[in-house]
Amino acid sequence: MHIEFRHLRTIKAIHDLGGVARAAESLNITQSALSHQIKGLEEQAGVELFIRRSKPMRLSPAGLRLLKLAEQVLPQVEALAAEFEGLRKGSSGRMHIAIECHACFEWLFPVLEAFRKNWPDVDVDIKPGLAFDALPALMKEEVDLVVSSDPEDLPGVSFTPLFDYSPVFVAASVHPLAQKEWISAEDFRGQTLITYPVERTRLDVFNQLLTPAKVEPAAVRQAELTAVILLLVASNRGVAVLPDWVVREVKYNSDYVTRPLTKTGLTRRLYAATRTADAGKAYVTDLIGLAQDEAHRLQAA
Repeated sequence: MHIEFRHLRTIKAIHDLGGVARAAESLNITQSALSHQIKGLEEQAGVELFIRRSKPMRLSPAGLRLLKLAEQVLPQVEALAAEFEGLRKGSSGRMHIAIECHACFEWLFPVLEAFRKNWPDVDVDIKPGLAFDALPALMKEEVDLVVSSDPEDLPGVSFTPLFDYSPVFVAASVHPLAQKEWISAEDFRGQTLITYPVERTRLDVFNQLLTPAKVEPAAVRQAELTAVILLLVASNRGVAVLPDWVVREVKYNSDYVTRPLTKTGLTRRLYAATRTADAGKAYVTDLIGLAQDEAHRLQAA
C-alpha cells in the first residue's frame, strides 16, 4: 500500500470539516478529484475508509486508523518544513558549544539566556570541551563553537577574539602572601594550590607561570566548583589562581586578597572558534557579540 502525505491530509480534512465539499475547498482541489483520490486509496487498502450511508460521511474503523496516523505524521512533517524554512532564512539551526575553559561556565550562562531569547529556534547545547578534543570535533561538525584560549592554525576554522583576561592570585586575607604586592612563581613553593580538576597543561597558572619557571607547589588540591575553591581559600586551606571575572565578587571581601601574577601581570585571550563556513550566519555572530558584551560587563563590575 502506497500512502502519500496528500492522502493523510485528505483524510484529516474530511474528518475535520465534515464532508468532501468543504475538504476539497480547503485543499484547493475539485470534489471529483478528491473523490477519485479517496476511491484509489480504498482500492489500495482493500477496505472502505468512509461510512457513506451516514450524514455527514464518517470514517470507518480503517479510516480512523489512517486518521490516527495522519495526526501523528503531519505535525512532524510541518515542523520539519518549518525547520527547513528557518534554516533557509537563517533563523534556526544548531549551536552546540564546547568549552575548553572550566571557569567559563559561569560567564557563559547569562550569554546563553540572552541568546535563547533572541534565537528561540536555534538548538543550544553545551559540551565540556575538557572531556574530549574539542577542535577536531568542531572540524567534524560534532560541535559548532569552541571557547578556547589556545588558537591553532586549522583548515576551515576561524578564531574570533572574545576578550582578554588576567589570571589572578587569590588567598585568605590572613595568608602570609597577602602582604605582597604581586606574586611570583617562587611564591608557590611550599603552598597548596587549589585548582579545577583538569590537566595541568590547560591551567594558566601552570602553563604560563609555574612550568616555565620549573616550580612545583607543595600540593595540588582539586575542586569542581568555583564556590568550593573560594570557600577553601577563605578557610586558608590553600591558594588559587582564577580569571579576573571570577574573582570580581571577592575583590572587596575582607576574607580575601587578590594579587597580580608577576610584577606586570599576566594576560590571556579567549577565542570563539567556529567553522569558517558558518562565520557569516547571523545567530553565530550574535552569540559571539553577546559573549563579548557579557565578559566586558563582568570585568567592569
